[in-house]
Amino acid sequence: MADSPDIRIGNAERTRALDLLGEHFAAGRLTLTEFDERSAKASAATTRADLDVLFADLPEVTAATPATTRDLPVVSVDKDPERWRKVVVALTPLVALLLFFVFDSWLFFLLIPAVSIVLYGGSRRRGESC
Repeated sequence: MADSPDIRIGNAERTRALDLLGEHFAAGRLTLTEFDERSAKASAATTRADLDVLFADLPEVTAATPATTRDLPVVSVDKDPERWRKVVVALTPLVALLLFFVFDSWLFFLLIPAVSIVLYGGSRRRGESC
C-alpha cells in the first residue's frame, strides 16, 4: 500500500522532486525548457504517479554518487592587504589626465610620482637596504 501510485503527496515530496529535478538539470540531463516544464508539473502534482512520470526517463540519483557534487571553479582570494595602494597608483594617471583636460594645467601630471612617493616612500621596513 505504501508504493501505491494513487497515494496523495504533500509539500515534502514536491520539494524533494524539485530538488531532484534541479540536480538532473545541473548534471546536464535536462534542458532549461524541460526543467521548467517538469518543475511546473512537480509543483502541481497531487499523487505519486504524477511525480513518477517526471522521472521515468532519468537515471536514479544515488547517495553514493550525488548529482550535486560537481567541479566548481576555485576562486582565489587575494591575500595582499596592501592591494589598495596598487589600485590607487594605477588610477592616478587617469585622474591626472582628467584633471588636465578639466583645468587645462599640465601640473596635474606631477600627481603620478607624488602619489607613488606618498604611498610607497615610507613603506620600507627598518633594516632593509636599497
